[in-house]
Amino acid sequence: MTFEATPLNDWNARQYLRFEDERTRPARDLLAQVPLQQARRVVDLGCGPGNSTELLVERFPDATVTGVDASKDMLRMARERLPRCVFVEADIANWIPREPLDLVFANAVLQWVPNHQGVMARVLEALPEGGVLAVQMPDNTREPSHACIREVARREPWAKSLASAEAARPDLPSPESYYDLLKPLCRRIEIWHTVYEHVMDGPKAIVEWFKGSTLLPYLSALDASTANDFLEAYTAEIARHYPPRFDGQILLRFPRLFVVATR
Repeated sequence: MTFEATPLNDWNARQYLRFEDERTRPARDLLAQVPLQQARRVVDLGCGPGNSTELLVERFPDATVTGVDASKDMLRMARERLPRCVFVEADIANWIPREPLDLVFANAVLQWVPNHQGVMARVLEALPEGGVLAVQMPDNTREPSHACIREVARREPWAKSLASAEAARPDLPSPESYYDLLKPLCRRIEIWHTVYEHVMDGPKAIVEWFKGSTLLPYLSALDASTANDFLEAYTAEIARHYPPRFDGQILLRFPRLFVVATR
Protein backbone atom coordinates (compact mmCIF):
# COMPACT_ATOMS: atom_id res chain seq x y z
CA MET A 1 0.00 0.00 0.00
CA THR A 2 1.42 3.38 -0.99
CA PHE A 3 0.15 6.62 0.50
CA GLU A 4 -0.03 9.89 -1.39
CA ALA A 5 2.81 12.16 -0.34
CA THR A 6 1.91 15.46 1.29
CA PRO A 7 4.15 18.28 2.59
CA LEU A 8 5.14 17.43 6.15
CA ASN A 9 6.62 20.72 7.31
CA ASP A 10 3.32 22.61 7.41
CA TRP A 11 -0.39 22.03 7.77
CA ASN A 12 -1.69 20.89 4.41
CA ALA A 13 -5.05 22.48 3.62
CA ARG A 14 -5.96 20.05 0.84
CA GLN A 15 -5.37 17.04 3.10
CA TYR A 16 -7.31 18.64 5.95
CA LEU A 17 -10.34 19.33 3.74
CA ARG A 18 -10.65 15.75 2.51
CA PHE A 19 -13.13 15.39 5.38
CA GLU A 20 -14.54 18.92 5.32
CA ASP A 21 -18.13 18.02 6.20
CA GLU A 22 -17.10 15.98 9.23
CA ARG A 23 -14.56 18.56 10.42
CA THR A 24 -17.01 21.45 10.00
CA ARG A 25 -19.87 19.79 11.91
CA PRO A 26 -18.41 20.56 15.37
CA ALA A 27 -17.87 24.18 14.31
CA ARG A 28 -21.56 24.41 13.42
CA ASP A 29 -22.50 22.87 16.76
CA LEU A 30 -20.25 25.31 18.62
CA LEU A 31 -21.56 28.33 16.74
CA ALA A 32 -25.15 27.29 17.45
CA GLN A 33 -24.48 27.82 21.17
CA VAL A 34 -22.92 31.30 20.82
CA PRO A 35 -25.39 33.62 22.64
CA LEU A 36 -25.07 36.60 20.28
CA GLN A 37 -27.82 37.94 18.05
CA GLN A 38 -25.41 40.22 16.23
CA ALA A 39 -21.74 41.06 16.19
CA ARG A 40 -19.52 43.79 14.80
CA ARG A 41 -16.07 42.27 15.16
CA VAL A 42 -15.34 38.54 15.07
CA VAL A 43 -12.04 36.65 15.05
CA ASP A 44 -11.69 33.05 13.90
CA LEU A 45 -8.63 31.94 15.86
CA GLY A 46 -6.91 29.08 14.07
CA CYS A 47 -9.11 29.60 11.04
CA GLY A 48 -7.45 26.87 8.98
CA PRO A 49 -8.63 26.80 5.35
CA GLY A 50 -11.62 29.04 6.11
CA ASN A 51 -14.38 26.45 6.55
CA SER A 52 -15.21 27.75 10.04
CA THR A 53 -14.69 31.37 8.96
CA GLU A 54 -17.34 30.86 6.30
CA LEU A 55 -19.83 29.84 8.99
CA LEU A 56 -19.08 33.01 10.93
CA VAL A 57 -19.60 35.18 7.86
CA GLU A 58 -22.96 33.52 7.23
CA ARG A 59 -24.05 33.91 10.87
CA PHE A 60 -22.88 37.54 11.19
CA PRO A 61 -23.08 39.04 7.67
CA ASP A 62 -22.60 42.63 8.90
CA ALA A 63 -19.55 41.84 11.03
CA THR A 64 -15.88 42.31 10.25
CA VAL A 65 -14.59 38.74 10.37
CA THR A 66 -10.84 38.15 10.63
CA GLY A 67 -9.11 34.79 10.40
CA VAL A 68 -5.87 34.11 12.27
CA ASP A 69 -3.61 31.11 11.64
CA ALA A 70 0.07 30.18 11.69
CA SER A 71 -0.01 28.02 8.55
CA LYS A 72 0.77 29.69 5.23
CA ASP A 73 -0.94 26.91 3.28
CA MET A 74 -4.10 27.15 5.36
CA LEU A 75 -4.17 30.93 4.98
CA ARG A 76 -3.63 30.69 1.24
CA MET A 77 -6.67 28.48 0.83
CA ALA A 78 -8.74 30.59 3.24
CA ARG A 79 -8.00 33.73 1.20
CA GLU A 80 -9.02 31.94 -2.00
CA ARG A 81 -12.23 30.79 -0.36
CA LEU A 82 -13.18 34.11 1.24
CA PRO A 83 -11.42 36.92 -0.66
CA ARG A 84 -13.39 39.63 1.15
CA CYS A 85 -12.19 38.57 4.60
CA VAL A 86 -8.92 39.54 6.23
CA PHE A 87 -6.58 36.70 7.17
CA VAL A 88 -3.56 37.24 9.39
CA GLU A 89 -0.54 35.01 9.98
CA ALA A 90 0.20 34.89 13.71
CA ASP A 91 1.32 32.58 16.50
CA ILE A 92 -1.83 31.77 18.46
CA ALA A 93 0.19 31.13 21.61
CA ASN A 94 1.04 34.84 21.74
CA TRP A 95 -2.08 36.32 20.16
CA ILE A 96 -4.21 38.82 22.05
CA PRO A 97 -7.10 41.03 20.88
CA ARG A 98 -5.94 44.52 19.90
CA GLU A 99 -9.47 45.96 19.74
CA PRO A 100 -12.82 45.19 21.37
CA LEU A 101 -14.22 41.96 19.93
CA ASP A 102 -17.69 40.50 20.18
CA LEU A 103 -16.60 36.93 19.50
CA VAL A 104 -13.38 34.94 19.48
CA PHE A 105 -14.07 31.57 17.86
CA ALA A 106 -11.45 28.82 18.19
CA ASN A 107 -12.44 25.57 16.50
CA ALA A 108 -10.13 22.54 16.84
CA VAL A 109 -6.92 24.51 17.29
CA LEU A 110 -6.09 25.23 20.93
CA GLN A 111 -5.31 21.59 21.72
CA TRP A 112 -2.08 22.15 19.75
CA VAL A 113 -1.06 25.29 21.66
CA PRO A 114 1.25 24.98 24.68
CA ASN A 115 -0.48 26.25 27.84
CA HIS A 116 -3.72 26.67 25.90
CA GLN A 117 -5.63 27.23 29.13
CA GLY A 118 -3.48 30.29 29.78
CA VAL A 119 -4.23 31.49 26.24
CA MET A 120 -7.96 31.04 26.82
CA ALA A 121 -7.84 32.99 30.08
CA ARG A 122 -5.80 35.80 28.52
CA VAL A 123 -8.14 36.14 25.53
CA LEU A 124 -11.28 35.98 27.66
CA GLU A 125 -9.98 38.61 30.04
CA ALA A 126 -9.27 40.93 27.09
CA LEU A 127 -12.85 40.78 25.81
CA PRO A 128 -15.32 43.58 26.67
CA GLU A 129 -18.45 42.93 28.71
CA GLY A 130 -20.74 40.68 26.70
CA GLY A 131 -17.91 39.36 24.53
CA VAL A 132 -17.83 35.62 23.91
CA LEU A 133 -15.01 33.10 23.74
CA ALA A 134 -16.18 29.92 21.97
CA VAL A 135 -13.79 26.94 21.89
CA GLN A 136 -13.98 23.39 20.57
CA MET A 137 -11.17 20.86 20.95
CA PRO A 138 -10.83 17.18 20.11
CA ASP A 139 -10.66 15.15 23.32
CA ASN A 140 -9.64 11.88 21.73
CA THR A 141 -6.05 11.22 22.79
CA ARG A 142 -7.15 8.04 24.64
CA GLU A 143 -9.13 6.69 21.71
CA PRO A 144 -7.75 3.66 19.80
CA SER A 145 -6.98 5.93 16.82
CA HIS A 146 -4.38 7.74 18.91
CA ALA A 147 -3.25 4.83 21.09
CA CYS A 148 -2.36 2.99 17.88
CA ILE A 149 -0.17 5.89 16.74
CA ARG A 150 1.75 5.84 20.01
CA GLU A 151 2.07 2.04 19.97
CA VAL A 152 3.49 1.96 16.43
CA ALA A 153 5.78 4.92 17.16
CA ARG A 154 7.46 2.94 19.95
CA ARG A 155 8.46 0.17 17.55
CA GLU A 156 11.71 -0.10 15.65
CA PRO A 157 12.88 1.41 13.38
CA TRP A 158 10.79 4.49 14.29
CA ALA A 159 11.19 4.72 18.07
CA LYS A 160 14.28 6.93 18.16
CA SER A 161 13.03 9.39 15.52
CA LEU A 162 9.57 9.68 17.09
CA ALA A 163 10.56 9.84 20.77
CA SER A 164 9.42 13.46 21.13
CA ALA A 165 6.42 13.44 18.78
CA GLU A 166 3.93 12.31 21.42
CA ALA A 167 4.49 15.52 23.40
CA ALA A 168 3.01 17.55 20.52
CA ARG A 169 -0.53 16.63 21.59
CA PRO A 170 -1.05 15.98 25.33
CA ASP A 171 -4.34 14.93 26.92
CA LEU A 172 -6.83 17.72 27.58
CA PRO A 173 -7.28 18.79 31.21
CA SER A 174 -10.56 18.00 32.97
CA PRO A 175 -13.71 20.08 32.34
CA GLU A 176 -13.56 21.11 36.00
CA SER A 177 -10.19 22.77 35.45
CA TYR A 178 -11.61 24.92 32.65
CA TYR A 179 -14.51 25.93 34.85
CA ASP A 180 -12.29 26.90 37.79
CA LEU A 181 -9.97 28.86 35.52
CA LEU A 182 -12.50 30.72 33.39
CA LYS A 183 -15.58 31.22 35.57
CA PRO A 184 -13.93 33.96 37.71
CA LEU A 185 -13.37 35.88 34.46
CA CYS A 186 -16.88 35.68 33.02
CA ARG A 187 -20.53 35.87 34.00
CA ARG A 188 -21.59 32.69 32.23
CA ILE A 189 -19.84 29.54 31.05
CA GLU A 190 -21.11 26.43 29.30
CA ILE A 191 -18.97 23.27 29.07
CA TRP A 192 -19.96 20.02 27.43
CA HIS A 193 -18.73 16.98 25.54
CA THR A 194 -20.12 15.60 22.29
CA VAL A 195 -19.10 12.21 20.91
CA TYR A 196 -19.36 11.96 17.13
CA GLU A 197 -19.53 8.63 15.31
CA HIS A 198 -18.09 9.34 11.88
CA VAL A 199 -18.88 6.81 9.16
CA MET A 200 -15.64 5.97 7.34
CA ASP A 201 -14.98 3.90 4.22
CA GLY A 202 -12.36 1.73 5.91
CA PRO A 203 -9.07 1.74 7.83
CA LYS A 204 -7.23 3.79 5.21
CA ALA A 205 -9.89 6.52 5.46
CA ILE A 206 -9.16 6.86 9.18
CA VAL A 207 -5.45 7.10 8.39
CA GLU A 208 -6.13 9.79 5.79
CA TRP A 209 -8.20 11.73 8.35
CA PHE A 210 -5.37 11.86 10.86
CA LYS A 211 -2.74 12.59 8.20
CA GLY A 212 -4.39 16.01 8.18
CA SER A 213 -3.90 16.55 11.92
CA THR A 214 -2.58 14.20 14.62
CA LEU A 215 -0.11 12.29 12.45
CA LEU A 216 1.66 15.45 11.29
CA PRO A 217 4.28 15.62 14.11
CA TYR A 218 5.10 11.95 13.54
CA LEU A 219 5.34 12.10 9.76
CA SER A 220 7.38 15.30 9.80
CA ALA A 221 10.10 13.45 11.74
CA LEU A 222 10.46 10.72 9.10
CA ASP A 223 11.68 10.61 5.52
CA ALA A 224 9.18 9.67 2.80
CA SER A 225 10.03 5.95 2.66
CA THR A 226 10.09 5.49 6.43
CA ALA A 227 6.89 7.50 6.79
CA ASN A 228 5.12 5.23 4.31
CA ASP A 229 6.20 2.13 6.26
CA PHE A 230 4.96 3.78 9.45
CA LEU A 231 1.58 4.50 7.86
CA GLU A 232 1.26 0.90 6.67
CA ALA A 233 1.89 -0.37 10.20
CA TYR A 234 -0.57 2.15 11.62
CA THR A 235 -3.21 1.13 9.06
CA ALA A 236 -2.87 -2.50 10.15
CA GLU A 237 -3.46 -1.49 13.79
CA ILE A 238 -6.48 0.62 12.84
CA ALA A 239 -7.97 -2.36 10.98
CA ARG A 240 -7.53 -4.47 14.12
CA HIS A 241 -9.20 -1.94 16.46
CA TYR A 242 -11.99 -0.72 14.16
CA PRO A 243 -13.87 -3.74 12.77
CA PRO A 244 -16.19 -3.19 9.81
CA ARG A 245 -19.95 -2.94 10.30
CA PHE A 246 -22.43 -5.06 8.32
CA ASP A 247 -21.93 -2.95 5.17
CA GLY A 248 -18.14 -2.73 5.37
CA GLN A 249 -18.11 0.80 6.78
CA ILE A 250 -16.25 1.73 9.99
CA LEU A 251 -17.40 3.99 12.82
CA LEU A 252 -14.75 6.41 14.08
CA ARG A 253 -15.64 7.44 17.62
CA PHE A 254 -14.54 11.06 18.12
CA PRO A 255 -15.12 12.89 21.45
CA ARG A 256 -14.85 16.69 21.51
CA LEU A 257 -14.89 19.26 24.33
CA PHE A 258 -16.82 22.53 23.96
CA VAL A 259 -16.50 25.72 26.03
CA VAL A 260 -18.54 28.91 25.57
CA ALA A 261 -17.69 31.72 28.01
CA THR A 262 -19.44 35.10 28.08
CA ARG A 263 -17.77 38.08 29.78
